[in-house]
Amino acid sequence: MIKMGEGGQPDHLLVPSRELGIAPGKLVGKAREYRIDIGHPVAPQRHLEPDTGHVLRGHGRRRQAMVSRVARSGRQPVEPAHRKGGDSEDDGGDNHDLDSEQHPTIVTRSEKFRRMYHPSACVRRFACARPAKLARMSTDVEAAGSTRPPNDVLPWGPGGDLRLGSSTFRPSDLVIMAIVNRTPDSFFDRGATYGESEALAAVDRAVAEGAQIIDIGGVKAAPGEDVDTAEELRRIGGFVALVRSRHPDIVISVDTWRAEVGRIVAAEGADLLNDAWGGTDPHLAEVAAEHGLGLVCTHAGHLPPRTRPHRITYDDVVADIVTTTTGLAERAETLGVRPEAIVVDPGHDFGKNSRHSLEATRRLPELVATGWPVLVALSNKDFIGETLDAAVTDRLEGTLAATAVSAWLGARIFRAHRVGPTRKVLATVAAIRGTRDLAVVRRGLA
Repeated sequence: MIKMGEGGQPDHLLVPSRELGIAPGKLVGKAREYRIDIGHPVAPQRHLEPDTGHVLRGHGRRRQAMVSRVARSGRQPVEPAHRKGGDSEDDGGDNHDLDSEQHPTIVTRSEKFRRMYHPSACVRRFACARPAKLARMSTDVEAAGSTRPPNDVLPWGPGGDLRLGSSTFRPSDLVIMAIVNRTPDSFFDRGATYGESEALAAVDRAVAEGAQIIDIGGVKAAPGEDVDTAEELRRIGGFVALVRSRHPDIVISVDTWRAEVGRIVAAEGADLLNDAWGGTDPHLAEVAAEHGLGLVCTHAGHLPPRTRPHRITYDDVVADIVTTTTGLAERAETLGVRPEAIVVDPGHDFGKNSRHSLEATRRLPELVATGWPVLVALSNKDFIGETLDAAVTDRLEGTLAATAVSAWLGARIFRAHRVGPTRKVLATVAAIRGTRDLAVVRRGLA
């Protein structure tokens, strides 16, 4: 329902209260004038100057009441237990100023885009238009008998099987994506796997420790020395083929934003394209469709690759994450990427400050509720370092804590530097929620 303003332009976006759990007529958002200078396939906002100008300021707002999951009975959106009432005051999670300087509003989400990709609308579309996806929900936990919790108290959300390469992952599976960077300057390993033999040894170790996906990257995310397409391919092109011959059944992911790179690694045996920069090259999704590969659709704050956020703010960072990632996912599906091979990633620290990343973590059910499998890349990120005032080499405990929370809240894929500790954490979470049995049974039997 749209309330028209002066000149017949949409003023307020009203959403039926039965869908959002808020009082009838409550304001969800305002349409404002905007201008966009850089094209993007689905992004609701774009920034003029990546180093100084990508600032989105809102006027006083309430956090949008959003649906955290879809009830399995009747497929009706329900309000999450921790958001009862839906009309509570904003807790200020992402509404802070880094200093007293006033930054101009330079771009906002268009009203048309809001109607198409409002988070609650995403949930309604999933509930009503994707019944087959609900029907594919895993029933493997039934084998656990009485340990299976009732459907109405499951903390993880809806979803179907994820099919990548020759592997099928059910909604209850917690999947580890091991990081292997063929870069001399990565922020964590500092080039430890830059050499081919070292990188192959890292792959072997990750597989032995329980990783189901190997994510191979040739360009570090942070600013640094320019790496063109030819150099990126020199680092990872042939290496993908080596990994495929060495581990024929492992899922191989390639971390790239370039369609040209995606096309080459597809021929070398890649199964998944990890687009960590959120659709910068719109042809990458076309490559995934053409070669039958999966695609990771990431929220990166609509920044160009290898740029850091600078004093960036959002009206609601999670709403922006949901609209952007679901928009990218639906575009990919329209282009021909198999829906069961599409993954969404909230993009921790990409186009976000540490408070944004923390909020994206605690409100993860709102992204899970869209039905797309959720990947989280938490390992040794700066938001953990700033939370603990910890150097990059001292963030394991924080990483594992964030991993456990994200797994409980519904994430399904976990990008990690340390496979062994991550596997133990995820196994424990699965046992607590009743989707995994004990490894051994000894206590209380005498």
